[in-house]
Amino acid sequence: MGQYQLQFYKDEHGDEPVRRWLKEELSRTQRLVVGTAMREVLEENGINVCGTEFGGQLGNGLFEFRVRGTLDEFVEDAAAAHAGAAKEKILIRVFCHAYGDKMVLLLAGYDKLVQPSKSHQNEQIKLARKRLAAWKVLGAKTRSRRRTP
Repeated sequence: MGQYQLQFYKDEHGDEPVRRWLKEELSRTQRLVVGTAMREVLEENGINVCGTEFGGQLGNGLFEFRVRGTLDEFVEDAAAAHAGAAKEKILIRVFCHAYGDKMVLLLAGYDKLVQPSKSHQNEQIKLARKRLAAWKVLGAKTRSRRRTP
């Protein structure tokens, strides 16, 4: 386990949209690469990925985690294990919020190869900000309920 703990944003209905996106919309190869990058880079560095090839600050508590490359760049023996998939290009963005004692909240993500437009990226950032605001409100409600005798 890394220095940072990853947490999936959960909406008021219990849905974890980033977890669902990873499972339902990404290919097996993309999931393997993104999972490896999250374990080896995001869990180890958290918000410190900002200013590196893996991340950047977006302001107001939001940062992006960038995963780009191919399976064989991330996973040892990838070519042997996944013959045709080792060279599949990956260009993924995951929008995050760092908080508390080295926690990283995963708010939204998308495949930039499928949706490369700046307007789509801006929509995803807006969605991440909306989820972050909802998460903060839910946290405030939970904290106030704990204080009530």
